[in-house]
Parts: sequence; structure tokens; C-alpha cells
Amino acid sequence: MNNGSRAVNILIAEDDEDDYVLISDTLKEYRVANTINWVKDGEELMDYLLHQGEYSDPAKSPRPSLILLDLNMPRKDGREALREIKGNPRLRRIPVVVLTTSQSDEDIVRSYDLGVNSYVRKPMRFHDFVEEVKALGRYWFEIVELPREGD
Repeated sequence: MNNGSRAVNILIAEDDEDDYVLISDTLKEYRVANTINWVKDGEELMDYLLHQGEYSDPAKSPRPSLILLDLNMPRKDGREALREIKGNPRLRRIPVVVLTTSQSDEDIVRSYDLGVNSYVRKPMRFHDFVEEVKALGRYWFEIVELPREGD
């Protein structure tokens, strides 16, 4: 499923380790990404993207091709992080997919108002969740044309 010679780096912002493992294992199994990195809250997400703190080495925190973002995280939630990402000229072109359990219509509207590229509700059944992650990988890395870094 990987997009030719272009490096595909996915950043998962997810506080639930079980969900992270399921997402990353599915992406790896279907060879969607070259690199998968994980941050556990919005503070870590912004540190990673801005190369601050423990993420100051850009070689260890490559620019993501796609961010999978949970909304409900500690310290800084996904809504706040999304606002910062889409408000930053250096980061706003990075596609962000909200992947959340939130059932709130307000969260959907607010996320799109903040500039999210897609909003996906996590299915409760394991098989459905795996199929959804596979479909996301296929869509974002086989179908969609993404800007290259520096474009």
C-alpha cells in the first residue's frame, strides 16, 4: 500500500495505548507507512511538530505525512492542538484526520471549522476498527495527492 518511493511518516496522537497498538499494527501489517511515531497528548504533539523538548532532533521526529488525532487527550486535547496546527503556516498543510470515539455533532462541526481534513469515528468492534484503519491508509496514500514537504 505504500506510495512508491516517497517516505510515508504517520504520527499518531492517541492517549489510549491499546488503540495506538491496534492502529500501528494494522498500518504496519498492510505496509502503509515507513515510520509510525506516537505521542500521548496534545502537548507532546506540538513539541514533536515544533521540534521542542525531547523532540528537538528532527531526525527522531520527522515531519509527518499524516496525523491521526484523537480529540480527547490529557493536558492539551486534540481540539486545541488542531487549532494550533492549522494556525501555523509551517504545519497547516499536514493532513490531519480526527480518529475519535466522540459521538458529538458539535465536535464534527468544530473540527471542520478548525481545518481538519477528515473526521472518523472509531468503531467499537475490533474487525470494523481494523478495516477502517486499512481504508484510511489506502485513501491517504494511494488515492489522494499530498503536498511534499517544502511545497
